[in-house]
Amino acid sequence: MRLYLSEGSAQGLKVLAAAGASGARVRLERVPPDGRVVPFLTHPRVPALHLDSGTFLFSPNAICQYFFLLAGKEPNDLTNQWLEWEATELQPAVSTALYCHLVQGKKGGEVLRAIRKTLTYIDQSLTSKATPYLAGEAESVADVVLWATLFPVLRDESCLPDELQALRSWFQTMNLSEPCRSAAVSVLTPEGAQAFKVYLQKQPGPSLHWEKPAANEPEEEELAERSLSEEEIAAAAEAWARGPAALPERWQPSSPVLPVEGRRNVLITSALPYVNNVPHLGNIIGCVLSADVFARYCRLRNWNTLYVCGTDEYGTATETKALEEGLTPQQICDKYNAIHAQIYRWFDISFDYFGRTTTAHQTTIAQDIFQRLLERDMLLTDTVDQLRCERCQRFLADRFVEGTCPFCNYEEARGDQCDKCGKLINAVELKKPQCKVCKDSPVVKSSQHLFLDLPKLEGRLEKWLEQSWATGDWTANSRFITRSWIRDGLKPRCITRDLKWGTPVPLDGFRDKVFYVWFDAPIGYLSITANYTDQWERWWKNPQQVQLYNFMAKDNVPFHSVVFPCSLLGAEDNYTLVNHLIATEYLNYEDGKFSKSRGVGVFGDMAQDTGIPAAIWRFYLLFLRPEGQDSAFSWTDLMLKNNSELLNNLGNFVNRAGMFVCKFFGGRVPPMELGADDKWLLAHVTLELRQYNQLLEKVRIRDALRCILSISRYGNQYIQVNEPWKRIKGHDADRTRAGTVTGVAVNIAALISVMLQPYMPSIGAAIQRQLCVPQGCNVLTDTFLCLLPPGHQIGTVNPLFQKLETEQIEDLRKRFGGGQPEDSTLELQAQAACMASADVMPPGPGGGAVLAGDPQKVKELAEVVAKQADHVRQLKASKAEKGQIDGEVAKLLELKKQLVLAEGKTPEPPAPKGKKRK
Repeated sequence: MRLYLSEGSAQGLKVLAAAGASGARVRLERVPPDGRVVPFLTHPRVPALHLDSGTFLFSPNAICQYFFLLAGKEPNDLTNQWLEWEATELQPAVSTALYCHLVQGKKGGEVLRAIRKTLTYIDQSLTSKATPYLAGEAESVADVVLWATLFPVLRDESCLPDELQALRSWFQTMNLSEPCRSAAVSVLTPEGAQAFKVYLQKQPGPSLHWEKPAANEPEEEELAERSLSEEEIAAAAEAWARGPAALPERWQPSSPVLPVEGRRNVLITSALPYVNNVPHLGNIIGCVLSADVFARYCRLRNWNTLYVCGTDEYGTATETKALEEGLTPQQICDKYNAIHAQIYRWFDISFDYFGRTTTAHQTTIAQDIFQRLLERDMLLTDTVDQLRCERCQRFLADRFVEGTCPFCNYEEARGDQCDKCGKLINAVELKKPQCKVCKDSPVVKSSQHLFLDLPKLEGRLEKWLEQSWATGDWTANSRFITRSWIRDGLKPRCITRDLKWGTPVPLDGFRDKVFYVWFDAPIGYLSITANYTDQWERWWKNPQQVQLYNFMAKDNVPFHSVVFPCSLLGAEDNYTLVNHLIATEYLNYEDGKFSKSRGVGVFGDMAQDTGIPAAIWRFYLLFLRPEGQDSAFSWTDLMLKNNSELLNNLGNFVNRAGMFVCKFFGGRVPPMELGADDKWLLAHVTLELRQYNQLLEKVRIRDALRCILSISRYGNQYIQVNEPWKRIKGHDADRTRAGTVTGVAVNIAALISVMLQPYMPSIGAAIQRQLCVPQGCNVLTDTFLCLLPPGHQIGTVNPLFQKLETEQIEDLRKRFGGGQPEDSTLELQAQAACMASADVMPPGPGGGAVLAGDPQKVKELAEVVAKQADHVRQLKASKAEKGQIDGEVAKLLELKKQLVLAEGKTPEPPAPKGKKRK
């Protein structure tokens, strides 16, 4: 093998280090950075690996992976995820940092700021997993690739912040490894560094906008550090002077909203929530709220937008809930559809239509797609082994089975998918399966079913994905999850179930079955639109004119990126397929997970009872939206963000700007004579506005919110430096200056009122009422205009936000921390029924009732407790993940409780959290 490298290349550093770490034997040849090595490429690509077979590899990460594969070191899912993250997140950040350092001559903290977010992510990942390397106990290709990307910036380890201890330890370990040291000496020579600097100088400068810290007041030099050209400042001042007349007319869509030729037509869907569940905060931010922000933004951009959602109402979960509450499945759907709709109204979600899947349109459209698949020979028939609970006397839906994952041994895998490794599972493949309702072990029964022939459709799917990924905005996790599915090879997927509550299968021999929910449910997007308008096909059979955005949590990705697209591709009816798949990670609650049964966490029907307005909930959930990694809701952080970012920063600025107009200028915007400082401010606000637009166009919702807060910080600093309340008492020049500062400030507040509408629509509307902002101003462009000209009359100005007190927050933390009385939940009622039928005690480890005083049961339970205790000790010793340990500890405590009951004793109440029993 022949490896072509150029001196000074950071990409060359990674491949040379990987060759050394894997023991690959290569012949090294030096070439200039613009050397043409790969004959069939138009542009030079170095490094490149020329295999003995004649094949070229010219992706640095692919070359690194190839070296490790030769050494027998297969990458796992975590390794692949790190490589994906390095390519999409770390490399752009490091490129910015290197440009700042080598081309602009910046040093230290100024350079580090560009990569601070990525460094923190690596540190948090290493800390949470408590492993010396990124993917486990042994060095992997991910460690070499990330080290090589970071090394040119972090050669001096002392520049690493002290708090990033896990990152520092890992980086030092990699620096000391012989392959990494040798690669650095070989590639990063003084001549190489100069050549790389010259190369960077020839490249267009990267965007130097990085995420700002969440603190209320950043250092002053941070706000002033980014230089602007005179041309940019002059252009901002010229645009400002054009005023609201320069805004395009607001687009008024038809009713119902339908695609319009020549306009940008945006179709937005949120994953359909299960009707039998009350959504918690994580469900809300993962789907409906994120989609709502984007829908509102699209409307502000004058894009022709339709946002639809609804409840997913078919399946075993609904049947079981109906039995529990003594209602019919349809009555359950009616009841909980209304609950969902009320929750989303309170959260100010702006659906164009919120529907449901239990409709005639759902049956018609689903059966039509099925018939088209059948006619095109896209379906298979096979015998399926299914899990059936004899105690409950029913086949179990996949999500009503839990057990150990057959791939990664995670002990709480569902019957359709493992939340830890992300792989899809057939329920019968689970180890130690349990019925979630009664905890019995189900038995395997056989039944004839229909399958979607995914292998036959794999070629079409890959061709479509290649095009969609090239032109659309798919989040990194959605791409990774989809790639992992395809890499493993597609298998036929069952589309029918032995249930009664669902869309009936229109085929002889299968008429006693219904469609499986993950074939049927995504078709709900189409049927819900059909209930909204009989011209639904203009949205859903119009890929040439419609851009489709799907919003969901990451566990829903395979069904939207593989299964549903294959159904539509196989139907061959010109369906609109997803262009942009937006998936979040998970939102956790404090130190654990949301649990309705344990009373842990805030659910949609509880948020309105906290006394905290919906706008504050929206803001905080969007502020910590889990875009790149899991995040956690924290009551303390909610209080801090409300009191600092909203009350002291944004609210304070808007209130001061409006109050100065009322107090000093009789409620009318004063004349403005712009000086150099004012024009500089206009240019910086324009820069933030453009960054806001760029981020939201890429659906980076959380990052765009920071732009609004940055603008209000600029405004606060502008007021503080110019002190209009003092100047108004001075000479004519001072009074003129006070008027200019006040007029500019109140116009910034007007701009904020528009930018804030996707995030906090009620607050945006309140600002506009107070400032009397004309409705025609509710259009977003890339220019900051003077929306409120001199003489504009504003209204009464009032505070926008209230302070959250520590005592109030502590009360809420206790209230939602567990142990609160619950509504009758599925698991508790089922367990109670089992206890009643057994006469005395909850079920023991074998599923049967435990009778107090039964010596045999006491002995069996004691053995199980001892075994579980050993298992917990082993997990702690091996530094397993906290969530896994917590789950096993909970099982141990429950077993101990059963043992105490079996011995005829009364269990002690649990000790208060954080205190030891005496």
